[in-house]
Amino acid sequence: MLFNSYAFVFLFLPTVCLVYFWIGNRGHHRVAVSWLVGASLFFYGWWNPAYLGLIMGSMLFNYAIGVQLNHRASGHSNRKLILVFGITLNLALLAYYKYANFFVDNFNLVISGNIHLESIVLPLAISFFTFQQVAYLIDAYREETREYNFLQYCLFVTFFPQLIAGPIVHHKEMMPQFLDDSCYQYNPKKVATGLCLFILGLAKKVLIADELSVYVSQVFTAAEQGVVLAPIEAWYGALSYTFQLYFDFSGYADMAIGVALLFGISLPFNFNSPYKSLNIIEFWRRWHITLSRFLRDYVYIPLGGNRLGSFRRYQNLLITMLLGGLWHGAGWTFIIWGGMHGVMLVVNHQWHQLTRFKANYYLPRQVSIGISWLITFTCVVFAWVVFRAESLEVAMQIWKSMLGLSPFYDSSGSLFYNDLFRKHFSVTKWILGLTVAVLVLPNSLQIVGLLPGADKVRFRANFVWAVLISILALHVILNMNNVSEFLYFRF
Repeated sequence: MLFNSYAFVFLFLPTVCLVYFWIGNRGHHRVAVSWLVGASLFFYGWWNPAYLGLIMGSMLFNYAIGVQLNHRASGHSNRKLILVFGITLNLALLAYYKYANFFVDNFNLVISGNIHLESIVLPLAISFFTFQQVAYLIDAYREETREYNFLQYCLFVTFFPQLIAGPIVHHKEMMPQFLDDSCYQYNPKKVATGLCLFILGLAKKVLIADELSVYVSQVFTAAEQGVVLAPIEAWYGALSYTFQLYFDFSGYADMAIGVALLFGISLPFNFNSPYKSLNIIEFWRRWHITLSRFLRDYVYIPLGGNRLGSFRRYQNLLITMLLGGLWHGAGWTFIIWGGMHGVMLVVNHQWHQLTRFKANYYLPRQVSIGISWLITFTCVVFAWVVFRAESLEVAMQIWKSMLGLSPFYDSSGSLFYNDLFRKHFSVTKWILGLTVAVLVLPNSLQIVGLLPGADKVRFRANFVWAVLISILALHVILNMNNVSEFLYFRF
């Protein structure tokens, strides 16, 4: 079920909320948790009921492993072996569903073989609930958890606002909230904030991301078909995808946080205006924050982090980002994207090392900031091309056009000059408007007061804001005719 569907907005969400608080207000908290778990499984099974057994089996297995790891005082001498066994089974399951065809295809390419594997359908959210449970097992091994009952654990994994596309949550963020009696009581302030944030996120998806998808699809499809793009066409395609992905995924994150707030639960933030970043290090502190945190805590630091010298630090950064790219998808384009960001992080850290004792006396501060932003944003845009492209060849073709290495106009007929520009010149306004918006305007978390920085336009539960949000909600609902999946559902 999609957040941007009529079934979710008008049937599922109101029903779940009303029943949840009706039960919770009567003090039946365990029943309320059971209701929420059942609703979350229904939400997941809406996509394909056949995979309910997969997520339930995964939860049962990981809970059992977690129980063993939490029995640290009962004489278990093989806790490390239990942890390795648990992680191995989780990653094996993920590898089978997500990477089996990719590995077999590349193995055939290397040995000129003909091994055939039936196409495997990727279960929805398997990357997210696998990583979440792997983190739980590692934290249990580190003695950072305490034992919870199975019902609470099920809610931790399946809580539907964050189940499909994150954020990737920790037990220590969620479990104490589920145990707090206040989350079972209706909280008008949290509900108002949650509804506002949900509508802002829905507007991002429906009114911005879905509109940009038209331009993105035409450009990348044309490149796949061998059309030679003019530089401006390639740049508009890359920039359109840059903003489509941001408003699509950040819109989902806003909706997830907003829906969770309706139930009195606070989810961690995943975005904090990443396109305002002045370097790649800052970008990864602002973009997909919970994934960056997971990769840092469970990959980069265990590899040695920055404790073993500069060379090992850079090596660990590259490995971490390559794995981060592979997490996004079973394809060389994702691995290359991760590698590009790994290299950029290495260069960024090296630059900081070279300049940390030198003040910038050559450029005014604002000019320096502008150059830093432009370099960072341009690097991010170039990397998104290979992230979106179906193959490296397509990405190379678009990159060549962006760099002016392709003809400015193809005599056989250019995509934009013959079609898109004449009919949809508004893409220019989209790009300029969204660039100003992400650089100047406060983000949605700041608007609702969950982050500082938006005092003049901060949401308040009053009549004026009620009217404004109602108008926006009506406009969004009237435009929800063509329901589309969120981009991160593919990962």
